[in-house]
Amino acid sequence: MKDEATPRNAGMTRREVIKTASLASLAAAMPGGLYAAGASERIKVGLIGCGGRGTGAAIDSANASPDVVIAAMADVFPDQQKWSLGRLKEKLPAERVTVTPETMFTGFDAYEKLLATDVDLVILATPPFFRPMQLKAAIEAGKNVFTEKPVAVDPLGVRSVIATSELAKSKGLAIVAGTQRRHQAHYIEIMKRVHRGDIGELVSGQCYWNMGALWVDRAAMNWANRIVEKWSDMEWQLRNWLFTIWAGGDHIVEQHVHNLDVMNWAFQAHPVKCSGMGGRAARTQPQYGNIFDHFAVEFEYPNGAKILSMCRQTAGATDNVCERVVGTEGFTYTDSADGYMKGAHPWESKEASPNPYVVEHADLIASIRAGKPLNEGRQVAESCLTAIMGRTSAYTGRALSWDWIMNASKLDLTPGPLEFGELPPLEVPIPGKTPLV
Repeated sequence: MKDEATPRNAGMTRREVIKTASLASLAAAMPGGLYAAGASERIKVGLIGCGGRGTGAAIDSANASPDVVIAAMADVFPDQQKWSLGRLKEKLPAERVTVTPETMFTGFDAYEKLLATDVDLVILATPPFFRPMQLKAAIEAGKNVFTEKPVAVDPLGVRSVIATSELAKSKGLAIVAGTQRRHQAHYIEIMKRVHRGDIGELVSGQCYWNMGALWVDRAAMNWANRIVEKWSDMEWQLRNWLFTIWAGGDHIVEQHVHNLDVMNWAFQAHPVKCSGMGGRAARTQPQYGNIFDHFAVEFEYPNGAKILSMCRQTAGATDNVCERVVGTEGFTYTDSADGYMKGAHPWESKEASPNPYVVEHADLIASIRAGKPLNEGRQVAESCLTAIMGRTSAYTGRALSWDWIMNASKLDLTPGPLEFGELPPLEVPIPGKTPLV
C-alpha cells in the first residue's frame, strides 16, 4: 500500500497517481485471457490485504474452483500476513497454498511487488482508501481483479475506478466487486421480475443496515496497543481503519453500500440528489476514531422516487438489515437469507441461495474462461459514490446533487505521506460547520 513513496511514483501526488489512464497507455494495452489455454489450467491468485475479509475472500476463491491456488500475499503488516497465511493453511489443502517466502511481500509498496509476479488474478482487500490506486496498478499490470467493496472513499477515488474500469475493458480484463448480492440467487430472481415490471412503476423504497456494535474489542485493543507498542498515528489509524474516515470511508460507505447497491440495481440508475443527517450518539470515545455511528439519508432517483436509507452501529439496539422496493402494483423484500414479492405477481424464495461469497468468485472465473470478462467497475463505483454522497450530506448538513459530487467535488481524503509517521489529529465532522469540499 504505497503511493508517491514508490520509485515509479516519486514526486507525484495521489491525484496524479490515480488519474485517468493516458491514450498512450490505452493504445499499448494487450488483451488479457490467461485461461484461454484450457479450463483446467492452474489459476494463481495473489492476495493484497491480509485481514479477515481478504483471507476469507482467498478461501472463497479457492472454494469456487479446484484450479485456484493462493500463490502470493501482500500486506503492510508482517504480523497480519503471518496470521492470514496460517488461516489459509488451516482452511485449505496444502497444495492449494503455494505461497513461498519469495512471494510474501510487506510494506506500503507490497502490492507493487506482488503485481510484478506471475499471478493471474488478484484480490484487493486492503483498507478501502488504497483500492483505487491498487486497482489501477493491477489492471495496468494485466491482472484480472476481485476487489472488495467499497472501491473508494472519496470522489477522486470513484473517478479513478471508473477510468480504470474502462481501461480493463480495453485490455479484456475482468473486475468483479464484493457486492455479493449481485450474485445471490434470490436477489437475481427478484430483480429480474422487478425489471420486467411485476410490481409496476417503482415509486419508493427503504434500505437498512442497522446492527449492533462492531469491532469494539479490537478498537479498545488497538487504542491500548497504540500506547504500549508506541504505534505511530499512521499505524494506529490503519489498524483501526474501520473507525478512520480516510482509511475506511465510515460505515455508510464501507457497509451500507451493499443496501444502496441493491437500490441502484432495482432502479437501474443512481440517485440524482440526497439530503442526510447523522452523528455520534453511542461511540464517542477516542478509540472509535472520527466516524459517525448512525446515518439517515433520503435519496431521490431520476423518476422522482424517494428512498429512505438508514444505517447504525449501536450495541443493544434492534437489528434490521434489508431492502424494500415499492411499485404501483406491489413491493419486494430482500435480505441476505430471504426474498419475496407481494402484489399483482407474488413470489417468494423457497430455498436458500448458494453461498454468494463463493458464487461471485465462480462467476468471475467462468467469465474469464468464456472470454467474456465481467466488469463491475462502474456499477460498484456509482454505488460507492451514492454512499459517499449520503455521508457528505450528513457530515456537512447540506443537500447535494449527483452532478456536484461526481464532477465538482474536490474532496481528497489523503491523510498525508503514505508512510509510518505522525498525522494530523482526526477531526469529527460537525453538521453545519464541516465545509463542503
